Amino acid sequence: MLNSVSSVRSFNGYQKIFSFDSSELASTARFGIYLPDGFEEKKFPVLFYLSGLTCTENNFIEKSGFQRFASKYKIIVVNPDTSPRGVDIEGDSDTWSFGKGAGFYVDSTIEKWKKNYRMYSYVSNELVNLIKKEFNCDGDKFGIFGHSMGGHGALVIGLRNPHIFKSISTFAAICNPTISPWGIAAFKGYLGDDKETWKQYDATEIAKNYSGPHMNIFLDQGSADGFLEKKELLPGNFLEVRNNNIAVDYKLRDGYDHSYFYIATFIEEHFAFHSSKF
Repeated sequence: MLNSVSSVRSFNGYQKIFSFDSSELASTARFGIYLPDGFEEKKFPVLFYLSGLTCTENNFIEKSGFQRFASKYKIIVVNPDTSPRGVDIEGDSDTWSFGKGAGFYVDSTIEKWKKNYRMYSYVSNELVNLIKKEFNCDGDKFGIFGHSMGGHGALVIGLRNPHIFKSISTFAAICNPTISPWGIAAFKGYLGDDKETWKQYDATEIAKNYSGPHMNIFLDQGSADGFLEKKELLPGNFLEVRNNNIAVDYKLRDGYDHSYFYIATFIEEHFAFHSSKF
């Protein structure tokens, strides 16, 4: 059952937050959803947004300005939290890049974490089905986008579930986590030492062997992003391995960094991109 947390009028629609008891996360989960006016009478497309490290569902809602464009393009936007909440596991708050606020959109295989840290299945299965059941939407027109860790999640979930998601876009995505410092630490913690398992959650590795239906991807990156220089993001690796079934539009934004100022500047282009693919 959905529980209403908040609802505010925004750009001729409603920005809402709901909570519910998640079976995948074995905890109470929150998600944001923007509903443009008219959604009750007409089935609108749905766009999932996955946030980055340290975020909750609120960061995107409060900082990106997306509601203006969700209303303009008549797209329902769903944005989950970044990890389970309300469960305390030893080590889940030791660093900002692992544990709370840093679920990395994987299903953990490690005993300590695997009951709750199932963000991959939570987003791609439980939350998708919940949205289809509870809201009047076009179940054949789903897209997914995200930022940083959430960009990684969008690429992985989108490429592994092309029967659900018809388009993918990212801001400053972690594109090759099996060889980036953030990814290595997270995968080792959640997935152990089996690097073949790691590859299931690495967009660059998935793209090497992708044989699904044609997928359109929009990669967005700021040139002044410090994490690009630190080789946390590695978009070039993804661009090198994409095949004919993956069409990528890559834009490098001169002078822009990793922040929500960057996201807010270019987010309308992402709505236009997804709208053109629905």
